[in-house]
Amino acid sequence: MLYNESMDKIRDRINEFNRGVPLFLLKVKYKRMSESAFRFFRGTCHLFYEDLGKNDSFPSSPASWITGDLHLENFGSYKGDNGLVYFDVNDFNEAILAPVTWEIARMTTSIFVAFDDLQIRPRETEDMVSLFLKTYASVLAAGKPRYIEAKIARGIVKDFLERVGERTLGELLDGRVSRKGKELRLCIDGERHLKLESELRDKLRDFIDDWTRNNHPKYRCLDIAFRIAGTGSVGVKRYVFLLKHLEKEKNYLMIDMKQATPSSLEKFAPVKQPRWLSEGERMVCVQQYMQNVCPALLSFVSFDREPFLIKKLQPSEDRVNFRLLKKRDKEISQVIKEMAALAASAHLRAAARKGAATPDELIAFGNSGSWQNEILAFSREYTKQVKAYHYEFIRE
Repeated sequence: MLYNESMDKIRDRINEFNRGVPLFLLKVKYKRMSESAFRFFRGTCHLFYEDLGKNDSFPSSPASWITGDLHLENFGSYKGDNGLVYFDVNDFNEAILAPVTWEIARMTTSIFVAFDDLQIRPRETEDMVSLFLKTYASVLAAGKPRYIEAKIARGIVKDFLERVGERTLGELLDGRVSRKGKELRLCIDGERHLKLESELRDKLRDFIDDWTRNNHPKYRCLDIAFRIAGTGSVGVKRYVFLLKHLEKEKNYLMIDMKQATPSSLEKFAPVKQPRWLSEGERMVCVQQYMQNVCPALLSFVSFDREPFLIKKLQPSEDRVNFRLLKKRDKEISQVIKEMAALAASAHLRAAARKGAATPDELIAFGNSGSWQNEILAFSREYTKQVKAYHYEFIRE
């Protein structure tokens, strides 16, 4: 199932999608995409759905709110607005109303691609994909969403959540800030943080001063920088703010503000989309639909007449590192099962919201087993496409 007619134009397709991205950021993104087929897969969500839209034999399914870019590294831990640490789906940039099989296929393909990069044997990989599909279907069929927090987690995820929950503020700031005189400042390292032009910096300071006045009046802004994070999202406008408490010594807060851009899936979705006030509202609302508890301070805002998503900074390291689990089959199985349960739970929570299928329709889909083998076969074959695309990309 190789889309050979597209192979000679792969760089053109990617360049067209990234048109308008500043050259220095485009170089960062392309460098990251060159690192591995999985990193390439993460950075080219649009290619996946462009190709999926050409597949007339893809299994049908109910419409659901989906993250749009579900893969192994879009699950992670975060502190919720209730102060507890959760493990859940955590990226909603591409969120859209679409067939639920789109989400499942994106996820299962990510397992094939990532495990191939890790040189995990094909038979073991197929077993993990089958486990994901069976667990997803069984949780969907049960019709009851689940959630994972430290008290009920098991295995590596439990250890992971406990470690994140015990992390001190100093550990969060380490490597991100440095002391200049009596105050802390963000480290401008050219990799994670970039210096802002003075005019933009002044606008952002005015914005965050208004935001803190209305949301956290006891904090003041110490520093602002441009933030580079992820792979697919490299190129969007993204800023990090370092705030300090006015009364409590050594009490700091880091805020992440990311431009809310249209979902790359929208032009391919066969389902009519509801109207939103902004792309920021879309992202926040779908995240509220799908997550059990949302991250602290999550909201959508407008800056310089553009929509943005704002929340408390969540370190990108708070994800499961499958390289460390490579030879620990039982722990990999447990993580895959939990990811499947969380994906199904997210779809159940979003049921019947703004055009999404009802819980009963999702339950019936979970009880039907015919689609699982079709998704597995599609993902297995499409992995070959991803590897071919990546080869052409790094060859040029």
